[in-house]
Amino acid sequence: MKKQLKTDLYGVIGLGRFGTALVQTLAEAGKEVIAIDKNEEKVKAVRRYTDYAFVVDNLSEDALKETGMQNCGTVTVCIGEQVDISILTTMLVIKLGVPQVIAKAASEVHGEVLKHLGATVVYPEADMAVRIGKRLISGNLLDYIALDDGVEVRRIAVGGKLLGRTIRELDVRKVYGINIIAVERGHRTDVEFSADYRFEEGDTVSVVGKVEKIGRFERAIQE
Repeated sequence: MKKQLKTDLYGVIGLGRFGTALVQTLAEAGKEVIAIDKNEEKVKAVRRYTDYAFVVDNLSEDALKETGMQNCGTVTVCIGEQVDISILTTMLVIKLGVPQVIAKAASEVHGEVLKHLGATVVYPEADMAVRIGKRLISGNLLDYIALDDGVEVRRIAVGGKLLGRTIRELDVRKVYGINIIAVERGHRTDVEFSADYRFEEGDTVSVVGKVEKIGRFERAIQE
């Protein structure tokens, strides 16, 4: 493997559904990825996305070094179910000096241990449940990204009171305390839209703001 800056290289340990999807997403974005798993079939499956996929039976420090994992800027440990192996592997990756270590957790207790080690923790199953729940609660919500301090970016289907109104007329910053950051019509997404943009059926709007304020906005446009 050619020498790279640490930030240019990603590592994925564990090739279940979550790990495999992560390898694919990174590779399709043009990133170079080191992927490892003890299951040869899973490793073979991701070789369509990366040349650096390795079968590793024993996740020791030496084995991780042999794959080049210490050269990564970010390593994601996707071993949620085998808690002991997840914790040990996360500890070893941090010991290798990888700047950013992300670890998948299967429970809150598991996550707390990983955080204590210095990893950023993700709960894929719980996050997906929240995402589905939010979409069930709000008929207009298409997707969202949770940020820090109770702030979210939400992608919302335009309807109700928005139809036929312009961004200037709605003045959502003043009325609701949120900001519109993108509008979509057809297959086009516009982030440099005019205040005179008039919403039509089928449009989508992306907004950013505090959760409770976006919720108030969603309820208002459905009334």
